[in-house]
Amino acid sequence: MNPDSDVTDAAPAAGTADGEFYDAVAKVVKIIRPAVQADEGDIFLRAVDEETGVVSVELVGACVSCPASSQTLKQGLERILKDRVDGVTSVEHVGATLVGYDDEGTAVSL
Repeated sequence: MNPDSDVTDAAPAAGTADGEFYDAVAKVVKIIRPAVQADEGDIFLRAVDEETGVVSVELVGACVSCPASSQTLKQGLERILKDRVDGVTSVEHVGATLVGYDDEGTAVSL
């Protein structure tokens, strides 16, 4: 993975006629990306399923070993995407297992 590559590494989800939903998600991820990079991590958009509203991202670098990465994913990225893009239902991590990652969340929240 090239850290200088664009956030839109994935293609629009199958079934999206013009990719508007994908583009809206990619735009928000691109806005959030510098904050993640500032902490020596990075985020890549891997897939967007317009039918289910599930967004798949990959957190890399320092994010993989950071205990706060699940909060970044759920209380950060997921909350912002749900707020800014109609139709987003959840954000899932793909790739290496994050430290403390739990789809149900954690006892600690920000």
